[in-house]
Amino acid sequence: MGQYSIKEVETLSGVKAHTLRIWEQRYDFLKPKRTDTKIRYYSDEQLRLLLNIGTLNRNGMKISKIAELSEGELKDAVMRIHNSTSEPDNFLDSLIQSMIDFDEHRFEKTLSSAIMKLGFEETFVKLIFPFMLRTGVLWTTGAINIAQEHFISNLIRRKIKVAIDNQFVEVSKKSKKFILFLPEEETHELLLLFTDFLLRKHNHQVIYLGASLPFEELSRAIDITKPDYLVTYLTVPLDKTSVQSYLKKLCSDNQRIKIIVGGVQLEHIKSALPSNCISVNSAEELFAVIK
Repeated sequence: MGQYSIKEVETLSGVKAHTLRIWEQRYDFLKPKRTDTKIRYYSDEQLRLLLNIGTLNRNGMKISKIAELSEGELKDAVMRIHNSTSEPDNFLDSLIQSMIDFDEHRFEKTLSSAIMKLGFEETFVKLIFPFMLRTGVLWTTGAINIAQEHFISNLIRRKIKVAIDNQFVEVSKKSKKFILFLPEEETHELLLLFTDFLLRKHNHQVIYLGASLPFEELSRAIDITKPDYLVTYLTVPLDKTSVQSYLKKLCSDNQRIKIIVGGVQLEHIKSALPSNCISVNSAEELFAVIK
């Protein structure tokens, strides 16, 4: 059973910690437990409840009215919103619940509904990106376990691969050649897969080398294929070297190639990036570089 701190619940539900405390004082629906040292924590069941309450409150229902609803009425009200809305935040709440409960059916229904209403590209930008950002920190701290991460990541990966397989790339003189890879020890490839989708959509050639690629193997691939661009993401610390040292060597060894790099580890780099390195910190920046 999950055990979430108030800060972790704030991150997952989007409800501010001070708001949670006020709700606890005024209403009976939220009663966190406490550790031996009097620190409050929330269970999976309470997190699910908060996600539903947040959905209703965000869509205009007053918290005092929500507090009067029975469990069945609460679920019915949330379901009506999910069936009629195109707001990404409502889909996001449902996606988080799917992860907590290992509920593949709910995930498929949520994501399919979002794609139908927003389109695949908008769904990834407005739903999957925020989902990964919201849960990413909690995966590293252990608030969300590895099994939950693998479960939801594999479902998302499957959707992206289907979208990639359905594309037809028409290579022209404007097309560029991209190598997509993740450094050794880096395994979070959802952003890399989505970049593959976007590049193919814009009729670029993609050589997808995937996760945890040794530096020497990357160099061999570059020598053979002569790409115009390299694309990688750095989301976890590297064991064998610092992120800054890795990027410095990557850029200096490939000075004639533009290198697109993203990921939260860029925040730890204090000096300026090499001139042939382009950082992308959002989906919008990635779109701008590709276009």
